Amino acid sequence: MVTPEPQSHGELRERFHQQLAELQEAQLGITTMVDRAIQQSLDSLINRDEALAHVVIAEDNLIDEAAYGLQNQCVVLLAQQGPLAGDLRLVVSVTAIASELERMGDHAEGIAKIVVMMQGEPLIKPLVDIPKMAEKARKMMNDSVQAFINKDVDSAYAVSRADNEVDDLYSTVYHDLIQVMVANPSAIEPATHLLWVAHNLERIADRATNIAERVVYTATGELPHMDTSNY
Repeated sequence: MVTPEPQSHGELRERFHQQLAELQEAQLGITTMVDRAIQQSLDSLINRDEALAHVVIAEDNLIDEAAYGLQNQCVVLLAQQGPLAGDLRLVVSVTAIASELERMGDHAEGIAKIVVMMQGEPLIKPLVDIPKMAEKARKMMNDSVQAFINKDVDSAYAVSRADNEVDDLYSTVYHDLIQVMVANPSAIEPATHLLWVAHNLERIADRATNIAERVVYTATGELPHMDTSNY
């Protein structure tokens, strides 16, 4: 039996950085899956397409499996390489971000389930601010993941500032729908369905902000609460 020669420190570091690159590639793949799920869930709402909603619901399992697979890769890497300092923060943060992305997929699935629940009921008001929320939330998610890969703290804070815009849109949707309910009690159920959709989008934006916080943690070792008023 031939005993393999021990790898040099340089070879171990090269292999470690290759594994880190593989983690981030997998992270980008999951981000793409979640981005598609959010868009498809909104499309199913706008077009009242229950078949597409069922596709989103079914494919959420794929997002779950990919996220858990990425987390398992992180565990194996931690066990094999025992990274320290910045490298350790990076791997731990990839694990946390995988969880955030998985939950974003759940929110997209939640919107799709609402579409199925609505069973073709007419929209009580034109969809104006909800699609804007979806567009901004998707951008926040993609920007936060890219900021993490680039270790770009400035971009991370920009994501947090964008969350204020999503919150403002959610407030507008909420107050508009409450007015509809007050004026027409028969619209309470369909208005509630749209409120649930808006809430899921608001939570996606919040989770993008959580990822942005991980960017700062990875780069600085500190996990901030992102208060953009002083930034």
